[in-house]
Amino acid sequence: MFLTALCFTYFAKAFSGSYMKSSITQIERRFDLSSSTVGMVDGSFEIGNLLVIAFVSYFGAKLHRPRIIAIGCLVMSVGSFLTAMPHFFMGPYKYESVRAHPASSLSNFTGSVSPCMSNQIPLSPPNVDCAKETNYMWVYILIGNMLRGIGETPITPLGISYIDDFAGTENTALYLSFLHAVGLFGPMIGFTLGSFFAKLYVDVGFVDMDEVTISPQDTRWVGAWWMGFLVAGIVSLLAAIPFFFLPKSMKRPEGQKSPDILTFKDKERLEPQKKATMKAFLLGFIQALKKLACNHLYILLMAMTLLQVNSFIGFITYKPKYMEQQYGLSISRSNFITGVSTLPAAATGMFLGGLIMKKYKFGLLSASKMAFVASFVAFILSLSVFIIGCENREVAGITVTYNGSKVDTFHESSLFSSCNSECHCSSSRWDPVCGENKITYMSACLAGCTSSLGAGKSIVSFNQFP
Repeated sequence: MFLTALCFTYFAKAFSGSYMKSSITQIERRFDLSSSTVGMVDGSFEIGNLLVIAFVSYFGAKLHRPRIIAIGCLVMSVGSFLTAMPHFFMGPYKYESVRAHPASSLSNFTGSVSPCMSNQIPLSPPNVDCAKETNYMWVYILIGNMLRGIGETPITPLGISYIDDFAGTENTALYLSFLHAVGLFGPMIGFTLGSFFAKLYVDVGFVDMDEVTISPQDTRWVGAWWMGFLVAGIVSLLAAIPFFFLPKSMKRPEGQKSPDILTFKDKERLEPQKKATMKAFLLGFIQALKKLACNHLYILLMAMTLLQVNSFIGFITYKPKYMEQQYGLSISRSNFITGVSTLPAAATGMFLGGLIMKKYKFGLLSASKMAFVASFVAFILSLSVFIIGCENREVAGITVTYNGSKVDTFHESSLFSSCNSECHCSSSRWDPVCGENKITYMSACLAGCTSSLGAGKSIVSFNQFP
């Protein structure tokens, strides 16, 4: 029962973590954050984890471990709900589109509208920096993500130590592999659900969808990122319930030593007859840290794990954004591909690793060799990323001239040409259109378009030159 409950908890924490990864690009757009800022928001989970993990791992083992795990799940739930809250306190998502034009009141008109204002008085371009309002609602996401990190802290160390103490030695590796394999279904569901919610407009249910002029393929599209965090909060809340009813200790297999002797051997040697006090706890904590710091194998394993996790986190966080920008995929499709291509292989590897270790009774050296071979093959295959990619899109006035030749140095004046010289276009407006010549223009106005047909997402603009 404990293993079943812990598997669901692993699923819950992996689900919420992977959903955060799948939503990071949309959060960046919704709150107008830089990549460095949104990286800090995403990294706040690890900050929260690091703040308490050493103390929880050591002191929590002396207390009621299942209940501490339950409390951690409740904190995770609160963090997930807090992450979704900014959506309900912010106004509707605004984006620049042709509807921002004075002619946008003709939303149901299917005749021609004129993006080019050649017959109107030139308007001074707005001061974007002054008009832009600073929004700090993203701080709630940072705090919520940090709470998730704090709540997740006791799950792995206390859960695994509980299994290690009360399961048979020959079954521990299989239980742990099963635990991690089931846990990886969390990211699979997280990315899949992230893909589904990314197709829904961020303000779905709050605005008239007929008035939304952009589609999920548009680079300004923001999906309903907040919905997944509500689901994650509910799942984490459900994961906490079973642990409140599980015992502090269980009957140990015959011949297995008491976990108290194994875990607190050093502390009991220091104070064999005295009642545990805070001073004894701190003394034992320092002794345990010293013992770990002097364990060369442990330090080497930790360094290796840091490098692997560091590369994996960076890869999984920015892979959807990279696919979106390099290959022109929607954020929904990028999340789906990330989930179905990466995580089933990882789950299979973990489960097979535990099964092989149990069947062939691998020792420390054999397990290390197997891990080295698998990691080396993965490293070699990852080098293929350097030779895979697409050319950047050509944007008139930014990367190429209006005649199609390359632009060496960008100047604001290069956005204007003879085809749009009478249109009085804004140079700060980003509402891209794609021309038949496969060149992208910053706006229909800068493309020299004088008329358009259709409405909403089906608008097609026309220009006055070939």
